[in-house]
Amino acid sequence: MTKLNELRDNDGAHKKRMRIGRGGGSGKGKTGGRGVKGQKARTGHGMQAFEGGQMPLHMRMPKRGFNNPFAKKLVEVNLWRLAKAVEAGKLDAKQPVDAAALVKAGVIRKPRDGVRLLGVGEIKAKLNLTVHSASASAVKAIEAAGGSVTQTRPVAAEATAEA
Repeated sequence: MTKLNELRDNDGAHKKRMRIGRGGGSGKGKTGGRGVKGQKARTGHGMQAFEGGQMPLHMRMPKRGFNNPFAKKLVEVNLWRLAKAVEAGKLDAKQPVDAAALVKAGVIRKPRDGVRLLGVGEIKAKLNLTVHSASASAVKAIEAAGGSVTQTRPVAAEATAEA
């Protein structure tokens, strides 16, 4: 039976850490395993994409696409989702429905720049919707159910000039 003062780890269970920069005799002295001089010898060097002066890979690859910084980030809502919310009693068909009502009902999480209504699914409830924009099929389906859709999307200046 072993005594408390004789308890110890199994052989090889605990490895001592390498103490770098503690003299030439340690095997990791002087430069501390970092080679010699320069940016890479310093702590926190940031040269992830540097390829020794050669054009880096991320710059050799062609650029693709275009990211419009002015594009509206709209939340898309389908008709079936509205119908489901009305059936569950989360959305009141008698009250006007806008982005705030959709958030309160749990249909969308955030209104972002506006709500875009899409025509996937069927709806039987008579809803008065106020959205940023809506597809033609969605407007047709809402109006067929006896409701109305008001779009708050600003009309282009050219379109108003022609009318």
